[in-house]
Amino acid sequence: MATTTTTPIIRHLADLRATTARWRREGARIAVVPTMGALHEGHLTLARAALARADRVIVTLFVNPKQFNSAEDLAAYPRTEEQDAAKLAPLGVDLLYAPEADQIYPEGFTTLVRVNGLDQGLCGAFRPGHFDGVATVVTKLLNQTSADLAFFGEKDFQQLAIVTRLARDLDIPCEIIGVPTVREADGLALSSRNVRLSAADRAAAPALAAALTWARDAIEAGAPVGPTLDEARRAILAAGYAEIEYLELRRARDLATLTEPSAPAQLLAAAWLGGVRLIDNVAVAPV
Repeated sequence: MATTTTTPIIRHLADLRATTARWRREGARIAVVPTMGALHEGHLTLARAALARADRVIVTLFVNPKQFNSAEDLAAYPRTEEQDAAKLAPLGVDLLYAPEADQIYPEGFTTLVRVNGLDQGLCGAFRPGHFDGVATVVTKLLNQTSADLAFFGEKDFQQLAIVTRLARDLDIPCEIIGVPTVREADGLALSSRNVRLSAADRAAAPALAAALTWARDAIEAGAPVGPTLDEARRAILAAGYAEIEYLELRRARDLATLTEPSAPAQLLAAAWLGGVRLIDNVAVAPV
């Protein structure tokens, strides 16, 4: 697909549907990459994965108010649409869908999508209502774009599990595809929040990924899960993290808590560093 100097932007649902209807008549396979903007290499990796699998690719940009737990956090979220569009253009992304708020939540909107069970614990325990907001807006975006494929990063593993389940449960004809976490050279998972770290905190930040990787290797080598996770927590705090919200071993299929790696699992963590909340996870093979 030829690259363009600019990425076309659509803001209204009627225009989006007219465009996707034309693509359908041409027999195109459509992919979507949902984002809240402030794009970094992780998002661009999702777009490249979509371009490799589809004829037409839509990247969405919508800062979803329903998934924020505080007005301050919502207000502080970076809005960088012009820069985002410039980053997408060299890739050959066909369309940036940046809807006005009323295109997602029209006047009188009251529907809520909740994926019971998978939204409990982990990030769900510390961000009440967050995953209801995620599930609702993703359902809207999958329906509005009528995509055949949707791409999500594995860094937000709980979100990926929730989106996969809602598409299955609601019979949305879209394949949900997880893409491996993109990391800096020192192991830190890419995140829009990383730019808020001070220089000192940025230097300490890779300790989260390092602790997860060490714990994963130890568990796969036969070390007991409980003591291993305790040691990993101590290492994270010793590196300068102020608080660990969770560090848990969960079954990858349904996020059930595990005390031993008896099935394909995920080691997931969330911790605070310099006032910034960072999350990460690594896969753990069954022993």
